[in-house]
Amino acid sequence: MKKTALYHWHEQAGARIIDFGGYLMPVQYSGIIAEHRAVRSAAGLFDVSHMGNFYVKGRNAEAFLQYMVTNDLSKVRDGEAQYNLMLYPNGGVVDDLIIYRLDSNTFFLIVNASNTEKDYAWLQQHIGAFDGVSLEDHTDRLSLIALQGPLAIDILKSVFPSVDFDVLLQFQFCQSLFGDAPVMIARTGYTGEKGVEICLPNEAALSLWERLYDAGRACGLSPVGLGARDTLRLEMGYSLYGHEIDQDINPLEARLKWAVKMDKGSFIGREACQQAELNLTRGVAGFSIEGRALPRQHCKVYNTDRQEIGWVCSGTLSPTLQEPIGTCNIVRKYTTSGDSILVEVRGILHKGEIRRLPFVKTSLD
Repeated sequence: MKKTALYHWHEQAGARIIDFGGYLMPVQYSGIIAEHRAVRSAAGLFDVSHMGNFYVKGRNAEAFLQYMVTNDLSKVRDGEAQYNLMLYPNGGVVDDLIIYRLDSNTFFLIVNASNTEKDYAWLQQHIGAFDGVSLEDHTDRLSLIALQGPLAIDILKSVFPSVDFDVLLQFQFCQSLFGDAPVMIARTGYTGEKGVEICLPNEAALSLWERLYDAGRACGLSPVGLGARDTLRLEMGYSLYGHEIDQDINPLEARLKWAVKMDKGSFIGREACQQAELNLTRGVAGFSIEGRALPRQHCKVYNTDRQEIGWVCSGTLSPTLQEPIGTCNIVRKYTTSGDSILVEVRGILHKGEIRRLPFVKTSLD
């Protein structure tokens, strides 16, 4: 089992450690609800070094990635990032990822931890058709730290006083130094709050983590584990691979049409997306249910006539709203906000309602 450069800090902080994506990762410290609320009200510090990261380099790097992903990378300038999807020819999702453009010949990719090896193999399988392009896996060399919450940027400024973060917009990034270590600081995240994700060499990760933690403790910053990371993303309706998206789900059925640019030219899965667009029969929607039962993945969803119409993708008790919420993949005609549904939890049907996503307002609103 792999350990991140911050593993011993998590262990000494009393974190509950689990196996996730082949890494020993903290699932919680003080508790999921407390950590969740810290991010919504102040700030949270996340170790996301288990995520995979690759460099794609060469004179045809952009052309290669344009063919591999669904969004239009030609719209991305140096210092900008873009959410993307890689698809199989049948339209199923290989993975979702973020691509950062350093320059016209250099791109940095962050992919899901559990898909790192699969993604690398998929990219490597197609790279030969593009002359002069190389693929480098830097996952074991780099650490990723996320700082998220309404106070995140203020905390960051105290650690990097020479960087003007006020001019850094969402999905933009800058490069700086922490001591002698190069760092990439991106206005990206998985919580819906203001914040950044920071990439740097493993050797400097612990020192930066401790500096950020010390800078933020007085104003309510908390270390945050994978448990609250999931409840935060679910309140926003963000997709998680293996839940809202997977190898059998077309992105147009998963509220991700905005990231699929049919008119950009050829890309893997384009024809399948075009066919799906002509006859969309399913969709992913947010929902809530009455009572306190917790909807979990694979729970069945019914219409009010008790006809099965789909399944739960993700579910939890929202720490912000204090009610059970989730996402579901259901027959498209039932995805209108306000529609009534029934959700089966442990053999009992619970009344539910389709809800508009995201479920909550955040510091980005």
